[in-house]
Amino acid sequence: MEYRLLGQSGFKVPVLSLGTGTFGGGNDFFKAWGSTDADGARKLVDIALDAGVSMFDSADIYSDGLAETILGKAIAGRRSQVIISTKGTFRLGDGPNDVGSTRHHLTESINNSLKRLGTDYIDVYQLHGFDALTSVEETLRTLDDFVRAGKIRVVGCSNFSGWHLMKSLSASDREGLVRHSANQAYYSLIGRDFEHELMPLGLDQGVSTIVWSPLGWGRLTGKIRRGSPLPQTSRLHKTADFGPPVDDEYVYRVVDALDAVAKETGKSIPQIALNWLLQRPTVANVIVGARDEAQFRENLGSLGWALTAEQIAQLDKASNLALPYPYWHQRGFEERNPSPV
Repeated sequence: MEYRLLGQSGFKVPVLSLGTGTFGGGNDFFKAWGSTDADGARKLVDIALDAGVSMFDSADIYSDGLAETILGKAIAGRRSQVIISTKGTFRLGDGPNDVGSTRHHLTESINNSLKRLGTDYIDVYQLHGFDALTSVEETLRTLDDFVRAGKIRVVGCSNFSGWHLMKSLSASDREGLVRHSANQAYYSLIGRDFEHELMPLGLDQGVSTIVWSPLGWGRLTGKIRRGSPLPQTSRLHKTADFGPPVDDEYVYRVVDALDAVAKETGKSIPQIALNWLLQRPTVANVIVGARDEAQFRENLGSLGWALTAEQIAQLDKASNLALPYPYWHQRGFEERNPSPV
């Protein structure tokens, strides 16, 4: 298993992690992802550790905390062998202060996550979204206090805009507070907006990327085909409107290119899509989810080999879209403003 650094923290993580969004199925939204119970989760953790996948990603809102509880049971007795990544910020409770990145809510969120996970520290803790109503200094001081107390090892963010992240990094540097080392972001062959602002920022500021939904919100499983209905088990039946908007014909075009590379490599479409991500700048870790053991084992097949430069160029061309302003204009000045990819 290859390990990569998370930003400038000096902390290394495996290039793949197992996401726990499929654990629990505690509400209708997450039931569409999966309903893995404690026994099923323990089996997946066994497979992961045998393959060197020692990192497990969760969030307090996944099945209203049930995913963290199940993960805690699955790793019981082997805490020293695993890296736990989880998140907080989004609403979890009905009270007026049960949301956001305030000191009040983060303190509650982190302490409750620690209890559910059955641990006294979290390896990587990320803000799940940007809270524009709380000063970044207040949020960062809260995280800094938890780091100093030994309850968090590495700090990150998720779903931030470029200016959100840069504002936070500037405040950290100015105030001498803990710095975001990781940015957990949506990135896939059919979702390349990340490359416009966040990837160059990560390269410039030393922030690594943890990729979520690497298969394009379930569209790059190899089961979504032109002229065919959605497979019966696809989460897209219930969650398509919650995910990133994408044109069907665009998906089919990318899948056609993946099919061509699959014939050359003998690999599956998901394995190719994951391998493509592992070769992108700033990417330290890709989170893979799995409804069952077979799906997880297939995702593990993305490791131990590499797409050729020609195959990457083929996939890049098929997934390329017109850039929004000012990025199309900046491409005319690559002599001094080079593109990261």
